[in-house]
Amino acid sequence: MDNRVYIEIAPGDVNYVNRIMEGYEYLGILTTIDPRRATCCINATADTRKEVVEILTHLDTEVKILADREEAEAGLR
Repeated sequence: MDNRVYIEIAPGDVNYVNRIMEGYEYLGILTTIDPRRATCCINATADTRKEVVEILTHLDTEVKILADREEAEAGLR
């Protein structure tokens, strides 16, 4: 199973989401895939992936969970 979580957020929220992950003792490490669309990958572990998704879905900002890397990279080519 892929432990990465792909998301799309508002470009201005990238730092906010990154700080949330840091604040939770680095449950996942955020990497930006497409800065224009603010699609990101959060590298989690098998033990933390479910918790990462739970946190993301309860933030005060809109977070769209993407199906896979292909969806996150759409438009880059």
